[in-house]
Amino acid sequence: MAASRRLLQLLKRTSWALPLLLALAFAASLGVWLRLSDMRDLEEERLTLIADALSLEARISDWLNAEHAAVDRLAQQLPGNVDDQMLLNHRAVAEGLRRLWVSVTVLDANNRVIAHVPQQTPQALAPPRERSGVSLDEGGLTAHWSSPRPQGGRLVVRFAPSALLRQTLPWWLAQKYDVRLVDGLGQRLAQTGDALALPDTQSYRVSVDPAMRETWLELNTRAPHRPWWYTLAAGLMGVFLLLSALASGMLRRQMREVRRAEGEARTEAAWRRAVEDSLTVGLRGRDLDGRLTHVNRAFCDLVGYSAEELLGQLPPMPYWLPDEMEDSLRRHQRNMSGGAPREGYEARWMHRDGHALDVMIFEAPLVDANGVQIGWMGSIVDISARKQIEERDRRRTDALAHQARLSTLGEVASALAHQLNQPLAAIAGYNAGALRSLERVGQTDEIVMEALRRLGEQAQEAGRIVQRIRAFLTRRAPQPERCAVPELAARVLALLKRDLRGVLVEVTMPPVLPDVQADAVLIEQVLINLVRNALDELHGRPGAQVRIAAQRVGERFVRVDVDDNGPGLQGRGIDQLTTAFYSTKSEGMGMGLAICRSVIEAHHGGMEAGASALGGARISFTLPLCPGQGACDGSEIASGASIGTGIGQHKEGAR
Repeated sequence: MAASRRLLQLLKRTSWALPLLLALAFAASLGVWLRLSDMRDLEEERLTLIADALSLEARISDWLNAEHAAVDRLAQQLPGNVDDQMLLNHRAVAEGLRRLWVSVTVLDANNRVIAHVPQQTPQALAPPRERSGVSLDEGGLTAHWSSPRPQGGRLVVRFAPSALLRQTLPWWLAQKYDVRLVDGLGQRLAQTGDALALPDTQSYRVSVDPAMRETWLELNTRAPHRPWWYTLAAGLMGVFLLLSALASGMLRRQMREVRRAEGEARTEAAWRRAVEDSLTVGLRGRDLDGRLTHVNRAFCDLVGYSAEELLGQLPPMPYWLPDEMEDSLRRHQRNMSGGAPREGYEARWMHRDGHALDVMIFEAPLVDANGVQIGWMGSIVDISARKQIEERDRRRTDALAHQARLSTLGEVASALAHQLNQPLAAIAGYNAGALRSLERVGQTDEIVMEALRRLGEQAQEAGRIVQRIRAFLTRRAPQPERCAVPELAARVLALLKRDLRGVLVEVTMPPVLPDVQADAVLIEQVLINLVRNALDELHGRPGAQVRIAAQRVGERFVRVDVDDNGPGLQGRGIDQLTTAFYSTKSEGMGMGLAICRSVIEAHHGGMEAGASALGGARISFTLPLCPGQGACDGSEIASGASIGTGIGQHKEGAR
């Protein structure tokens, strides 16, 4: 372990050289690639040079063979007695002089000049000195052809190799190469371009024999080949290596500075931690996303969680009260946007052991060394003791108002009796049927089991209603959840199955209806109340019909309609129908529609009343869509007035 730690420390200390080593490896691989590419280019250039030399040699040989053939024909065509004028006027001679020939000489059997064109000095008229088909005279280096005449003697035609090159060398080869004709001893006969070949150029020599005996065609490249280390790429590689070395040196220096700064930072952090741990005020640091980045010991003791459990946490925080989670989240969003009160604000938190505590929170921006805000720093003071004293005082005050609340409690108790009436009646009916079945057969059967199951369902429904009524009494908000309107309607019709006998019930809803955000139990009670009111109005009427319809209205709500073909509303509006203790039935309590309207308005919906297409009355209400479907979320519902408060505000009654 000690050896591995030392090796790790060594690697950390020498890690600054890693970029330089990588740069050297990259430069070496690039140099190898450039060298191989350079060798390929040289080989391709040489192959091209050889091909061009062979092509030009074939062209020159063809030209020379054609000219030699022309000289042989001319030797056969000339008469025995020929003079200069006759020779000059000969058509083949004139064309040859214009084309390539330098001079044409006719010799007799003793090598004496009979005729010569064009006219030259006496020295030029002398027979040329021959050497391998090449004549030397003062006018320069020339080559000649000699052809015997039928009458005796010879015909000698001289030509200039330089003119031969000019006529046979293509322009594109002349731009690429320096072309020379040399003899067997290396003496230059003709040349295009510079007299000397440049260094670092390639050359190739090919024989022109037998067209010109002991003569060679030599091609030299004009542009010298530059090795890759003389190119721009090599310079860039050098600059790259130099910069890499400088960067590595700077990195080494920076790493030393960082290690020194880390040591100082650790010392300062230890000093700051000691100061923070000595405080009795909790300190909490958060970044701009609300993530906990720093807590001190006092804060950990305050909430009962360790620093390791808290650091890195994003909202919702584990010390937030579950019942106040939405309010805590709104406060958090307000604080993150910079809206925290400068004088501080109060909040309720929960200790890890479950007991609630009251705290006072002061928020301040957390700014880094560059003056940029990187988060928020909060100071938290436990004010639970002070709040307990205030709570005792408040309880004394509440005790004085207890009698006033008893009257309100009586109204709520009446609503509770109204809501429990139908489930309890269903339980009694199913129970009586079960007893009669047992008395008839003397043993349990499937019907009894079904009745008992229904009895259990009704009992459960009654329990849910009681739970919601208790929420009324404690003025708690509805419990919103994702609900499907068709499922709510189906459950309501199942509960009212016995009461719907003889009544035509129609459910009209689109195939794709968005879900709503609502308290399912409360909305079921609203639907039960509306359907039962319609059934009461249809009692004893032939062809009784009830229709439940739903459709989306606007971008945020779903509307539910309950229609009947009864006598209608007779001019009464929704405000009159929902007035407290107002009822159209002799035995009615006047609380049904008042509670329904309070439930709907607690969901941020509304109720309407009007004429139905069936000829009777229509009662409608709206519910918000679920989040993500253009509606408000559950937090908005929870933030509204409680149902109990709504009843107190409207003082409305039942139909």
